[in-house]
Amino acid sequence: MPANQEKLSKYEKIEGFVRGFKLSSLTYKRIMQLLHEEMNSGLSKTTNHMADIKMFPTFVRSLPDGTGKYLALDLGGTNFRVLMVELNGKDVDIQSKTYLIPQRIMLGTGTQLFDHIADCICKFVNTHDIMGEKLPLGFTFSFPCKQEGLATARLSKWTKGFRCEGVVGEDLCILLHEALKRKGNIDVEVVAIINDAVGTLMSTAHSDRNCEIGLILGTGCNACYMENLEHVGLWDGEIRNPKQVIVNTEWGAFGDNGCLDFIRTEYDRELDTFSINPGKQILEKMISGMYMGEIVRLVLERLTMEGLLFSGVDRECELFVRGRFYTKYVSEIESDHDEFFRNTKQALDELGLEGYSSEDCKIVKYVCTLISARAAFLSAAGLATLINKINKPNMTIAVDGSLYRFHPRFHNLMCLKMKELVRPGLKFQLQLSHDGSGKGAALVAAVATRLRDSKEISVDC
Repeated sequence: MPANQEKLSKYEKIEGFVRGFKLSSLTYKRIMQLLHEEMNSGLSKTTNHMADIKMFPTFVRSLPDGTGKYLALDLGGTNFRVLMVELNGKDVDIQSKTYLIPQRIMLGTGTQLFDHIADCICKFVNTHDIMGEKLPLGFTFSFPCKQEGLATARLSKWTKGFRCEGVVGEDLCILLHEALKRKGNIDVEVVAIINDAVGTLMSTAHSDRNCEIGLILGTGCNACYMENLEHVGLWDGEIRNPKQVIVNTEWGAFGDNGCLDFIRTEYDRELDTFSINPGKQILEKMISGMYMGEIVRLVLERLTMEGLLFSGVDRECELFVRGRFYTKYVSEIESDHDEFFRNTKQALDELGLEGYSSEDCKIVKYVCTLISARAAFLSAAGLATLINKINKPNMTIAVDGSLYRFHPRFHNLMCLKMKELVRPGLKFQLQLSHDGSGKGAALVAAVATRLRDSKEISVDC
C-alpha cells in the first residue's frame, strides 16, 4: 500500500473516532427546539417540578443604578473573592482580594465553608480599615438556588466539585449571617444574593441598557435573561412595574432527562460516569471549562490505544490520568498558528509525553478544535434560543468566564453559528463583561438598598 494511502487510511480511522463531535445545522436547530420546550416547562408552575431547567426567578427586576460603598462576595469555584465597590454614577472603583477554598472545605460541612467565608470577610474588612462601617453586601453564589426573595435563596444542589454537607435546602443568607455572628465583630447586612450570570448581566447593563442576557462560560455554564412577569408562572411576588424579572435558567442541567442522548459521544458518557454527579449537568459537561480538557484527554487516550497517536508512548505518563489534561491546554494549543506547535509541545511535555512527532501535534490540535467548536456551537444554540424568545430588535449579551476570555476562537465561533440560528431581523452583540461577579453583586446591592430605602420593597434576612 502506498505511503500516502496508508496516511489516508489513518486519518479516516481518526475521523471515525471523532465524527460524533461534528453536528449538522439541522441538529443544532433540533437542540434549540428541545431547549425552548424545556425552558417553557421550567417557567410553568404546573410542570416546573418535573423540569430539569428550573428557570428560577431571581427577584432582580430593575437594571442597575445607585451610588455609595458596598461589599461584594463572589463564590463560584475553588477561589473566593471579597470586594469593596464604590459606585458614583457610571464610575466604579473596585478593591478586591482572592482567597483559596481548600479541597477539604469543598467536600466538608456547610459550617466549615461559611466559617471560612466569614474569616475571609473579617480579614478583608480589617485590611481595608472599614471595621466600624455597616456596609450593604451583595453575595454572588454561583450554584443552582431557588430564590424566595432578593436576599433569600436556598441551595438546590451543589455543582462544580463542591459537596458540603448541610447546605442543600438551607437559606444561604442565614448561614452566612450565623457564620458572621460566630466571628462576633463584623457588622454586615446581606441585601442581595445572585449568581454569576445575573452579576454579569447587571455589570454590562450598567453602561449598556440593551443588555438582556447574561452568559457564563467558565468552570460552569449558565445563562440568565430578562423575562416578562406574565410568562413566569413561578412568580409569586408583587405584580407592579417594572413587570419583568431576571430569570436564572440553570441550563447546565439541560439533557438530564435524556433528551440530548442523541448527540452524546462515548467520551461524554465516560466523562459523566466518572464524574462526582453522574447523570447531572449534561449540557454543562459538553461545554464548560471544568470538563472540556477531560473530553479532549479521553479522545487522545482512545486514539493512542488504537495506535493512531503517540507511537511507543509510556503508559505511565499523565495522558492516562483522569483530569490531568487541563482546559487551559485547549486554549493554548489552539493559539498555535504555525508548524512549530510551541504551545502544543509545551502541553505535551507537561504531560510527560516523549518522542512525539509534528503529525501527533497536528492531530492533538485537530481534536481540540472539534471539541471546542462543539462547545461554542452549543452555547450559540442556547443564546439563539433566548434571543428568538425575547424577540427584541437589538440586544446585547454580556459574557464572562475563563473559557470565553482565554480561548482564541470561542467568540468568533459563537457569532458565526448565532448568525445562522437567530431569527432574521434580530441584531445582537456579544460583550465581555468586566468583573460581573463582583461589580454585578454590588450593583444589585445598590438597587436593593434603594428599593428598601424607598419602601418599595423590604429585604429581610
